[in-house]
Amino acid sequence: MRAVDVVAAALERIDRADRELCAFVEVWHEEALRRAAKVDALLDAGGGGALPLAGVPVAVKGRHGLRAAGPLLAAGAVAVGATSVPGPGTPWRTWGLGARGRTVNPWRPDRTPGGSSAGAAVAVAAGLVPLATGGDGAGSVRIPAAWCGVLGLKTTNGRLPSADRTGLAAPGVLARSAADAAAWWRAVSGEPAAARPPLPVAAVWSPDLGFAGPDPEPVALARATAERLVAAGVVRLVRPREPVRLRDPGPAWLALRTPGATPPGSTPEPGPGLATAHRVRAENDRRLAGSFAAAPLLLTPTAPTAPHGHEGPGDRYSTSLTWAFNLSGHPALSLPAGFGRDGCPAGLQFVAPHGQDALLLAVAREAEARGEG
Repeated sequence: MRAVDVVAAALERIDRADRELCAFVEVWHEEALRRAAKVDALLDAGGGGALPLAGVPVAVKGRHGLRAAGPLLAAGAVAVGATSVPGPGTPWRTWGLGARGRTVNPWRPDRTPGGSSAGAAVAVAAGLVPLATGGDGAGSVRIPAAWCGVLGLKTTNGRLPSADRTGLAAPGVLARSAADAAAWWRAVSGEPAAARPPLPVAAVWSPDLGFAGPDPEPVALARATAERLVAAGVVRLVRPREPVRLRDPGPAWLALRTPGATPPGSTPEPGPGLATAHRVRAENDRRLAGSFAAAPLLLTPTAPTAPHGHEGPGDRYSTSLTWAFNLSGHPALSLPAGFGRDGCPAGLQFVAPHGQDALLLAVAREAEARGEG
């Protein structure tokens, strides 16, 4: 099938489904078809070898997402539109505002898809596109991936270009499969495909990182998925010398992002905010180094709760299990982990040492190949 046909089919799916999903803020019909025609012309001229993503429809996060999509376009992908992100007027970020209204979770319209890569997760989960770019400053790729039942990767902080001045945010991707996410990674990083990892890969399990208070159901779903990966020979759970007990990264994250801010229900630590934040970061880095000395993978639930309604999350931070790794910079990936009693998906989070993004994708591919992804 030609690129024009593939892209036209994606645009048709978007036009049909986005009236209810509200995953997009802009859809670029004419430009996408022009770009697809150029890809076809290159393929006809024998230049397809340099286009590993020839004709693949992709969505980009937000109206300014094309700025970071250069490597994808150079690989032959075709950007079909900009996905929704949170609108103004509320401090919580786990929602999206599309051109036609609020972005809904494709599994339950009365629930949020998560955010801030809200529309990206919905577009992928609903099959509108196979890939969507995201940005993850506190869990903004992994939380919507978990709540929409797709794969979401946050790359190692600093590995790829980011406009975030704090260094807390990293580019990422939402995809329907690990193979698709790996194709994205090769295009944006220039690294070859990761070799199959020696199996099973040793992993440490933590339900709460020592400080978070997740609900029982997402913990149970994530743990059950981890146990299936053990049974399938993908991972091997090991006990570290000490359980993973991080200091709550929330106050430190907020001090670095917005000096003087404190999460609801928490007490500011004494001393200057930034100095305390750097001490928390250094201590957590030390503790995470101990975990990775025992095993190259750390497994946790992705989100502490099921998706909340459109009225908001209340006083609970959906980021409690994700933003530790924005503070530390480690790559992290959310893999689908089944469904809760409410019919909404959950996620299992994999975390790896700095620079081991390809390991996460390789393990995710093994999980999928064995029917557990």
